[in-house]
Amino acid sequence: MAPIILSTLLLAVGLGTTNTFASSRWLLAWMGIEINTLAILPLMARQHHPWAVEAATKYFLAQATAAAVLLFASVTNAWLAGQWDVQQMSHPIPTTMVIIALALKLGVAPLHTWLPEVLQGLDIPTGLILSTWQKLAPIALILQLPPTNPTIFILLGLWSTFTGGWGGLNQTQLRKVLAYSSVAHLGWMFLVLPYSPYLTVLTLLAYISMTTSAFLVLMLTNATTIKELAIAWPLTPGLAYSTPLILLSLGGLPPLTGFMPKWLILQELTKQDLAIPAAIAAFSALLSLYFYLRLCYTMVMTNIPNILLCKASWRIPPSRPCWPLALNTVMTIILLPQAPALTALLTQ
Repeated sequence: MAPIILSTLLLAVGLGTTNTFASSRWLLAWMGIEINTLAILPLMARQHHPWAVEAATKYFLAQATAAAVLLFASVTNAWLAGQWDVQQMSHPIPTTMVIIALALKLGVAPLHTWLPEVLQGLDIPTGLILSTWQKLAPIALILQLPPTNPTIFILLGLWSTFTGGWGGLNQTQLRKVLAYSSVAHLGWMFLVLPYSPYLTVLTLLAYISMTTSAFLVLMLTNATTIKELAIAWPLTPGLAYSTPLILLSLGGLPPLTGFMPKWLILQELTKQDLAIPAAIAAFSALLSLYFYLRLCYTMVMTNIPNILLCKASWRIPPSRPCWPLALNTVMTIILLPQAPALTALLTQ
């Protein structure tokens, strides 16, 4: 793909999301989401591979369905309440339809089935955009919704945490593992969203930092399966030391950054007299932690026998810049002591 076309498409992706951020009416927000979707489709299919074309087609069908439901819900709200504003969703029926449509756009269980298949068919840079940037606009719209019945958020959240945990157990493809990790983290965001929106924003920021680090590791190692991740030790010893910390942070193991949002969410759920959903979510986190530990074991404890007949590859200067990975790795590992400062910053 020509650089000017690639730059134009990336600019359109950012423009669509920014348009949704700045919109207070449903029609303008819907237009921003559609610009974002139409701009990312050529990026998905740029490899001209059957898997990439299939992933782009599945993504288009899922996003078009969600956009149609979102537009129908906004028209229904305008018909029933006479309001087009995002923050004036007063009727429960269109509000529920909007939540379901945005959950489908995000890939929240049980509307998640398109996400692993789409992410598997994409190259790693496009998968990084899909896993991080594409979640900003739908979550921004959900945060603007007026207070509603939290039951639907709790049900979707618990369903997502368990689906993300169970779905990643038997996966050997790293991109599918990260897809189910996304489903699990979205479940945590939905659990606390009705009670503390700033914790949802904090969880989203932590998730973006951790997932960006994981995708950058895959880009530097060119690994797509667990077997390919197992040979990273003789190739990049330094990266093999830091990658398990990134994976354990994604799993929410203390004292890493990933423990911070889960700890604060469980604390908030307990304050809201929701001890049972908090306990269920905590148990579901163990499922996710298991397949992260499996990846760590494969990368650190497994050493493929080989005989190096040439200069060791880790002595060769890398062809890609490593500072983005270094910066995200630092944020992924050591931000837990900054939890009071981050929460105070977001609550202002």
